[in-house]
Amino acid sequence: MFFLNQRGRKKGADGTKSRELFLTIAKEEFANNGYHETKVSTIVEKAGLTQPSFYLYFQSKQAIFQEILDSFRIKLTDLTTKSRLSPGIDEHSLEDRIAEGLSAILKFFAENMYLTIIGFYMSAEADEIKEKMANQIKDNLLYEKEIGYFHLHLDMKFVSESLVGMIEHLTKTQLFTGLKEPEALAKEIVQFLLYGMIRGYK
Repeated sequence: MFFLNQRGRKKGADGTKSRELFLTIAKEEFANNGYHETKVSTIVEKAGLTQPSFYLYFQSKQAIFQEILDSFRIKLTDLTTKSRLSPGIDEHSLEDRIAEGLSAILKFFAENMYLTIIGFYMSAEADEIKEKMANQIKDNLLYEKEIGYFHLHLDMKFVSESLVGMIEHLTKTQLFTGLKEPEALAKEIVQFLLYGMIRGYK
């Protein structure tokens, strides 16, 4: 069922669809044109809706941009948290389990390219988001080292920052270009980190 708000606009399923449409179009506009060049009027025109309807859902351009950015940050934090290894993983399954966690992050990036461009590359908070991701990965690695998966001498801050750097660059050059699927790219990254470049290690 629907009901009318004070301005006479239907709320409910129609309102939800309009709001999501604004968000979808805004992601593409921000990703392609940057924050300053993106205009509310363009978002509204492409949505086929009215400017007053935009302001029913978002107070300003900054508000919709911040909501988009926050959604990226929350999802990335959740996926990075879930990538932590649990105790008791069989040695032969370890590589696949690590790749699975990384693949979930890369799959999220691939399926949400505009969102990722905004959150991971374009926004003023992108460096902060990547730093937080690196710190989360570092904490994961320190825990995983303590439960016996990795060498005790490893500098996990160095490893985590190296991994985030690889993810940042390879997402642009391999993932977004379609050269690699998330699962394949994750596997290659994990194999490189675990076994390096010297023959005979695997």
